[in-house]
Amino acid sequence: MDPICHTMVGAALASTGLERRTRFGRATLIIGANLADVDVLSYAWGETAALEFRRGITHGVPALVVLPFFLAGAMVGISRLSGRGREPAAAAADFKWLLSLSAISVISHPVLDFLNVYGVRWLMPFDATWFYGDILYIVDPWMWGILGIALVATFCWRDRDVAGVFARPARAGLLVAFVYIFAMAAGESISRGVVEEGLTEAEIPRLMIAPVPVDPFRRTVVIDGEDHYRLGVVNLLPRPYFRLDERRIPKGESTAARLAAATSDGRNFLRWARFPFFEVDDSEDDPAVYIIDARYTLDRDALFGAIRIPLPQVVSDYEPQSADLGRAASRNLRAESAAGDPL
Repeated sequence: MDPICHTMVGAALASTGLERRTRFGRATLIIGANLADVDVLSYAWGETAALEFRRGITHGVPALVVLPFFLAGAMVGISRLSGRGREPAAAAADFKWLLSLSAISVISHPVLDFLNVYGVRWLMPFDATWFYGDILYIVDPWMWGILGIALVATFCWRDRDVAGVFARPARAGLLVAFVYIFAMAAGESISRGVVEEGLTEAEIPRLMIAPVPVDPFRRTVVIDGEDHYRLGVVNLLPRPYFRLDERRIPKGESTAARLAAATSDGRNFLRWARFPFFEVDDSEDDPAVYIIDARYTLDRDALFGAIRIPLPQVVSDYEPQSADLGRAASRNLRAESAAGDPL
């Protein structure tokens, strides 16, 4: 999910009363809810390097064990530094409570990230397999609204102290958010059943049922064929209905595609991409290979979900076993790019 949603979840957890358990309780919950995204620093090494690294080691199960201790220790250190010159009681921060709050908030992050089509790699650094929930859109305005209303109400009612789980707006907001997530999961399951019933293919290797922005009753569909992708839409209201697009998106596998995939940028992108396909631009001035992820876009010039690899770079980055093979690969690449015929 996006940083705003993660921050709201941390603030809502704090507002349930957990922040009162120890000094720096609120700060710990909000920081912990965002801590896994420290991997955003990988963008300093380039976009494709970041795609290959993100939602990996900082989101994996080992990190969920290590990061809470790191955060709790840091908060204790800050507490001691900021408490110098004060009464000991005023500077106290309970490490056990800080560790508990850190664990709750740190775990919330990859759990929420798992719910969208981007996915997480739970087993990193031991296994780079991606896991996808396909339940929530990565920027979900309904989650913003539910949690935002709860936080505003909590601020307005901060001086009231009424017992009961529904008395505190933050608790009610988190409960409503959970119900919303459960309802979206049910919608994904219903949509998948409708899609599988509507397809005439004898076998479906892979498909994705993806939520869309704003409309919780609509899903987009990507179906992985042998050498192409097909797209579709599911509408859940007034009754579940699946419409399959007649277009077929060719995967574009070719010599040029294979050479592009062998570059460092190509490898990084393909480790991240879920439904990749290739397009070759054979223009004389600036030839290139585009790798595009149909999960996000069909537009090779999109700002996200597509990369461009210049053809000269493709040839230079390819490391053949012999000079003859290198010359042959270059000739094939150029000839195929000019003809536009995939192998």
